[in-house]
Amino acid sequence: MRNFDGAMQFLKARLREDEKAARAVKPGKSQDLKTLQARVLADVEAKRQLVAWVEGNFGTALKAEADARSLPVLKKGAVHLIAAVPEFLRSPVIERLVWAYADHPDYDPEWGLIEYVHENERGGDKLSTR
Repeated sequence: MRNFDGAMQFLKARLREDEKAARAVKPGKSQDLKTLQARVLADVEAKRQLVAWVEGNFGTALKAEADARSLPVLKKGAVHLIAAVPEFLRSPVIERLVWAYADHPDYDPEWGLIEYVHENERGGDKLSTR
């Protein structure tokens, strides 16, 4: 991905905007709005954790937590393996997260080198590239 740092800053700004918008919603008695608000806030937090993992900070913290919690050997090994994935292999995560904001005026088309399209087929959706 070209301009990886720019994509990271762009994504972090969009996540702040999403969180601010979700917190601004006053759901009142509507359970649907409360559920949607909670889902958006959880989505923002999950994306922030992915961003932190890509930046390298999350992996170290994840390994330390796995060690402190005395996880079973197999689970601890999986955590260490995931945390050790090199940055160049983690960066496509950011590329895909940024695509959700392709309609934003500050989006750089170079961040989306491959466009994924959902094609309806019998038996479900299929991802293809164009």
